[in-house]
Amino acid sequence: MDDLPLDGAVALITGASSGIGAATARRLAREGAAVALVARRRNRLDQVACDIAKLGGEAVALEADITEPERADDMVQETLDRFGRLDILVNNAGIMLLNSALHTSIEEWDRMISLNVAALLHVTHAAIPHLIYAASTSPRQVADLVNVSSTAGRVARPGSSVYGLTKFGLNAFTESLRQELLSERVRVSVVEPGTVDTELVNHLSDTTRDAARQQIDGIEALRPEDIADAISYIITRDRRVAVNEMLVRAGGQTW
Repeated sequence: MDDLPLDGAVALITGASSGIGAATARRLAREGAAVALVARRRNRLDQVACDIAKLGGEAVALEADITEPERADDMVQETLDRFGRLDILVNNAGIMLLNSALHTSIEEWDRMISLNVAALLHVTHAAIPHLIYAASTSPRQVADLVNVSSTAGRVARPGSSVYGLTKFGLNAFTESLRQELLSERVRVSVVEPGTVDTELVNHLSDTTRDAARQQIDGIEALRPEDIADAISYIITRDRRVAVNEMLVRAGGQTW
């Protein structure tokens, strides 16, 4: 039996309790990685870990609110304590709260900055030294950091000013970090999903959620597994290949 592409590798995935994060966890486990699942909903994490175990993989559920800086650091350390290394980080956790600047609250803006930006930075900062070490000791001779952005990081639209700010900013952060870590053999990539049928819209207000759901229902939306495919493709390339950016829209999506 041939070795799987990620045999011996360890991945940490944030926002792993549902949607893109859960699909990515299952996909990387099928590729041979041991997976640390990070999110706030323990029951959902346990289900994903159970799914992975049924596939013959290995996963640990780590319940945490990574908007608390010390918990973000803890998640990296708990991954190391469990598996002994960290080869792959997928920053997937995020929240989308859409409304006009006039009608939104500053608390909603703060929530997006806290999770989409600050939490991602804290997890990334804690993980980088271990990714560098993994690149120098892994049979793959490379480590991977994948940030999940959005088409909202490429196209600004009314009602998404701060959400767009977090995603445009993430794209810039990813590119700068890519250049910084090139010589350390840590590949840094960004995936920009278009319209995906996930729980992301469930956080919206009733009126905005209904409009977003109509938009999703008006086209054949992407599935979380489609984005997991993209992330897996990036990570499983030979070390000579770096896929730095991948934009994945639904086939009928114009924006």
